[in-house]
Amino acid sequence: MSIAIITGASAGLGEAFFDSLLERETDLSGIWLIARRAERLEEMAVRSSVPVKVLSLDLTDKASFRALEECLAAEKPAVRILINNAGVGELANVADSDWATQTRMVDLNCGGLTAVTTAVLPYMQAGGFIVNVASIAAFAPNARMTVYSSTKAYVLSFSKGLREELRARRIGVLAVCPGPMDTEFLTVANITGHSKTFQRLPYCNPVKVAKGALVKAAAGQAVYTPRLFFKFYRVLAKVLPHNWVMPLCKT
Repeated sequence: MSIAIITGASAGLGEAFFDSLLERETDLSGIWLIARRAERLEEMAVRSSVPVKVLSLDLTDKASFRALEECLAAEKPAVRILINNAGVGELANVADSDWATQTRMVDLNCGGLTAVTTAVLPYMQAGGFIVNVASIAAFAPNARMTVYSSTKAYVLSFSKGLREELRARRIGVLAVCPGPMDTEFLTVANITGHSKTFQRLPYCNPVKVAKGALVKAAAGQAVYTPRLFFKFYRVLAKVLPHNWVMPLCKT
């Protein structure tokens, strides 16, 4: 049994990954969908051409990791593709927010991704790959999204290090770093209507991002940044001091 696992699968980019897998990875024998909204995952499962396992898990809760481990141990699947898409953001100065909001980003974006990856790795096949969803926010700190951009920098660094560790096992790791997308993330993160920067930026298409990420991951690429504008920003953030870049990318 060769399966794919997607976290944060219930909407937006996660759903786009699901549809792209159904279109591209025709030899999969199953897909596991992980998110909190079970009813939404069940709706998605209806249109699948392969068996779908729905796991309603909150990846900020350690009990969810134990539940995932138990499920993996019981079924012992051969995992070919892991897509870590679950994440959360918040547009606000740290001083104007609260600790629960800020630490939730760390718990999900860093802790959840790390825990799921560690739980799944014993079941991954040679020739498979992991896709970790980072962001252009990973390239330099973003004021008003300070914690979010820091968590995405972790995802990018984690992906690069893990890729080197898994080279001998022939398991690829790709960090996909898209710009803003027209998904519910913008509303949940309090960005819609509250950021002139986001209003001016070119947006990425979630379907194109998902399809492009799967192609790049299968080809063994380490980092994928969609759109020329954001590729240029990635280079800019690498060559210039971050103290120069931060005023330019202030959200």
